[in-house]
Amino acid sequence: MPKKLLEPETMLIPMPVVMVSCQKKDEMPNIITIAWSGIACSEPPMIAIAIRKGRFSHGIISESKEFVINVITENLLPQTDYCGTKSGKSVDKFKETKLTPIKGKKVNAPLIKECPINLECVVKNTLSLGSHDLFIGEIVAAHIDSEYLDDRGRPDIAKLKPVAYCTKAQQYWGLSQPLGTYGYTKGKI
Repeated sequence: MPKKLLEPETMLIPMPVVMVSCQKKDEMPNIITIAWSGIACSEPPMIAIAIRKGRFSHGIISESKEFVINVITENLLPQTDYCGTKSGKSVDKFKETKLTPIKGKKVNAPLIKECPINLECVVKNTLSLGSHDLFIGEIVAAHIDSEYLDDRGRPDIAKLKPVAYCTKAQQYWGLSQPLGTYGYTKGKI
């Protein structure tokens, strides 16, 4: 069957779903749900998030130059969806979702206690791309709840139950099982 040619679109499937927390110095913290995120560099460790210019969190991150990536689990999906559908201009998302802000070690933006992984980030570069700006943040502190580590001290994906987002279907998906390990095809193909 031949491939169907489409107009250019954002069809990278799946994408990790994270909650990004941010805060101006003495103002109320905010949470935005982001699916457009990804690791951008390993040394130094950097992550990139794309945020539409009109979003409330865009202004906060532009001014504060910091944010926290909070990796969600399947059980946090209702709060995650809520934070992606409401604006922090009119809603205290921490209060409404009953999520707990906790002080980070390196940035003013709070970590979300209920999220098993939290990455404190300082903005190193911002690229204007059109409808979105890409914030490239250096990860200056990483936290993980010890109950989500395996016997070798690595994140246990089965326990984490991370969530992915599929843009065009507008659906959240769980990651159910490992399919292989890095290098498993060596000498086989």
